[in-house]
Amino acid sequence: MEKVEFRFIQASDNKKLANVIRNVFEEYDVPKCGTVYSDPTTDDLFVLFQKERAAFFVVEVDGIVAGCGGIYPTKGLPDKYAELVKLYLSNTHRGKGLGKYLLEKCIATAKKMGYTHLYLESFPQFVEAIHLYQQYGFEYLPNAMGQSGHTACNVWMLKPI
Repeated sequence: MEKVEFRFIQASDNKKLANVIRNVFEEYDVPKCGTVYSDPTTDDLFVLFQKERAAFFVVEVDGIVAGCGGIYPTKGLPDKYAELVKLYLSNTHRGKGLGKYLLEKCIATAKKMGYTHLYLESFPQFVEAIHLYQQYGFEYLPNAMGQSGHTACNVWMLKPI
């Protein structure tokens, strides 16, 4: 039986999480420019999430960093809207319910922080993730909201919480 732990990000997670995220982009052959892949904050997520009304979670399986996800008050979003950000799992840890748990944790945390909506940006190549978001009530938007800086993303979704 695997030991699974969900926790807040620590500074020592930075390099491992950047690797998980970038490996997913390479695996799915998703654009790297204008995305989290090339975003310099990806290398220092711990500092990025030391912001009021932000939270970032790490999932470890048997002591190995397997994935992450969080909520962030992205500039330009309406009041009480947060962005669901950086929800990624390594390929060996998908299909085990970890993504669902991370998503539920993010939704619950956003509610506790007083947000009323969660917004996300993604790519159609992330079929499994898009399906999960739809299961949880996220609906497609015709264009981007806010100013994430991730201009290559071409899937935008929103969910009232």
